[in-house]
Amino acid sequence: MKYERMPIEIESPEEFGYDKIQYNLSESSVRDRTLSEVGIQLQDLVLLYGEHKGHRGLVEVIAKASGMAPSEVLVTFGAAEALFIIATTLLEKGDELVVVRPNYATNIFTPRAIQADIRYLDLTFEEQWLVDVDKLAALLTPRTKYVSITVPHNPTGQMLSEANLRRIVALVEKAGCRLLVDETYREMTFGGPLPCAASLSDRAISVSSLSKTYGIPGIRAGWLLCQDKALLETFLGAKEQIGICGSVVDEEIAFQALRQQDTWLPEITGRIQAAFRITRDWMAGEELMEWVEPKGGVVCFPRIKLDVPVDVDKFYRVLTEDFGTYLGPGHWFEQSRRHFRLGFGWPTLPELKGGLQGISAALRAAMT
Repeated sequence: MKYERMPIEIESPEEFGYDKIQYNLSESSVRDRTLSEVGIQLQDLVLLYGEHKGHRGLVEVIAKASGMAPSEVLVTFGAAEALFIIATTLLEKGDELVVVRPNYATNIFTPRAIQADIRYLDLTFEEQWLVDVDKLAALLTPRTKYVSITVPHNPTGQMLSEANLRRIVALVEKAGCRLLVDETYREMTFGGPLPCAASLSDRAISVSSLSKTYGIPGIRAGWLLCQDKALLETFLGAKEQIGICGSVVDEEIAFQALRQQDTWLPEITGRIQAAFRITRDWMAGEELMEWVEPKGGVVCFPRIKLDVPVDVDKFYRVLTEDFGTYLGPGHWFEQSRRHFRLGFGWPTLPELKGGLQGISAALRAAMT
């Protein structure tokens, strides 16, 4: 393994320092919750080794919400561990995979650390950041171990249709490879969620967590879903070698939180829609910016118009130093820095408005 730190983590707000940020528009989740908001009761929790596949009640809640059987669920230390387990199980040095880019950095950096051969399906602004299934099919070879996609897409917020998701499932079935679908934002789809990909085929693997939709990244609770019982057993073996089991504290909090999803999701959806309307109105009035309007999630990936004469490095510097606003610059996703990931779900509505005003002011301050 050849590990390398990811820019998105080196420059994350927690590493930069939350105390230096007034308007944090870099987050890719809803607002973080406190323990008191979740209403957790832990006083009688026994601090033993947990069940290796995960807290039994949590497994059952995840399975029910995903249309899967409890036996097809593996609880992990956040979605990040799930993605690591999948990559290190399915890939060896020199193996091939196909990755949609831009993508969540772990989906690219872990295969690179393994020294796998990555074939990229590069999405573009001009093509509305949409996955062209025919172009994806052309990248598959007999050496392809798996295809990696995110739906809704991070960082653009774009969607696949159910028909295209099923086409991609059919592609991997025909090719005899696997499909990894990062479904972290699945419940945030503006038009209603797609089926869980793992429920459609034993060649598909789904990954999600409590970090983004539910605003609980601090407990590190995620999961992967897979119908292939032999492969799931191998994934469990990887988890046991990494850490034996998850934290019983984290998994108990996750269980108590996820049981409240029917109550929380309407409230979460309402907050997201209010924030999205503010962002959409700002984009409509900001003549220096353009975007492909997101269809789900809590992030978008606008860009400074190509004909706008702006010193991009000065823009980010002024934005942070003079206007207290923090964004996810395009290089986090191996894209031009004229793009940035704008997270509209995490800040309060007044913070969001303040940050958007800061972007507009910093753009004009950095014009050449």
